[in-house]
Amino acid sequence: MALEDVYRRNLHHRTHRAGWLRAAVLGANDGLVSTASLMIGVAAAKSGDHGFLITAGAAGIAAGAMSMAVGEYVSVRSQNDIEESDRLLEMEHLAIDPDGELEELIEIYINRGLTRELATQVAATMHAKDPLEAHLRDELGQHPHTKARPVQAAIASACAFTAGGLIPFVGAFAATDGKAAWTIVAFTVIGLVFTGMISAKTAGSKLLIPTLRVIAGGCLGMAITAGIGQLLHVSGI
Repeated sequence: MALEDVYRRNLHHRTHRAGWLRAAVLGANDGLVSTASLMIGVAAAKSGDHGFLITAGAAGIAAGAMSMAVGEYVSVRSQNDIEESDRLLEMEHLAIDPDGELEELIEIYINRGLTRELATQVAATMHAKDPLEAHLRDELGQHPHTKARPVQAAIASACAFTAGGLIPFVGAFAATDGKAAWTIVAFTVIGLVFTGMISAKTAGSKLLIPTLRVIAGGCLGMAITAGIGQLLHVSGI
């Protein structure tokens, strides 16, 4: 099989999407639920003050997007640091005890089902080509297509949060007098449906279960927030 064919076949797999997809789904859900919860509370506390509601929603989207971006960057960057630390440690081990590292790779292949003879042949071939790559991949599970990418994750998270937050924000504009909270909830539920469907489609899984999971999680978050607000005499849904 030609290298081009192998590359095209690999494009159908979704593992390489794991990093940014997780950040995007988390950002969209957080944008929907946190912005909706904030605006519902403001709508109840400032009934009739539509301008204040819009200002609070815009501020919540901006603050949330920046917070998500910074938080995602810092957390994913920490994963980069761990990967780099493991890489340096493996380089040190290969320099000090290459034979021991070769035997370690042989044992890994034996545990995966190869005979010792075949495992030795494979490990020796791998060591002859690029021992560091072989150990990073087969011993530590580091692959180029799953490598943590902090900038990509931060951008995906911020953009997704903003897109999610704009849905309840638009709901506030569509609200009639005294019905802002309910309109925001309705728009948010619709947004959760689309978020679940998009995430499932992007991940290549069936639509129903991932979509229901996103809807249930988002509704639970809004319900808990509304319940706390009700106890504090803030929520007027």
